[in-house]
Amino acid sequence: MNKAFVKESDPDELLQLIDVDRPEVVRIVHWAASNGDRSENGDYIYGKRRLREIDRRIRFLTKRMDSAAIVDPSVHHGSDQVFFGATVTYCNQHGETRTITIVGIDELDPLNGKISWVAPVARALTKAREGDVITLLHSRSRRPRDAR
Repeated sequence: MNKAFVKESDPDELLQLIDVDRPEVVRIVHWAASNGDRSENGDYIYGKRRLREIDRRIRFLTKRMDSAAIVDPSVHHGSDQVFFGATVTYCNQHGETRTITIVGIDELDPLNGKISWVAPVARALTKAREGDVITLLHSRSRRPRDAR
């Protein structure tokens, strides 16, 4: 089974932020605030900024975990249609054969053939059937700019 939107390490990162990083930064900010003038106190200013970053990341990860869905590709077993979680072998225009697995955004690993479901190749292949000819056009060419 694949987790559609969540990496396995996200729960560890969330726990690290909540249990270790945030309390440590709160302790530093509390200490810095007790030193007096906060307007020129680097520890206080940086600590408050770091605390906002940690809180933002905690909110992001919490929302991501809440919206995560476990997808079982075996429910499509026997189907000849490409879907999320499918492993697909295709040939490009040069005759090179490639095998990819369509995975969630956080699971992508292009070097091991795992591409995101939002990648152009995956989007083009999704809902295709064995034997279909799919054309993937580049939206614009990527040429280096002229050096001046």
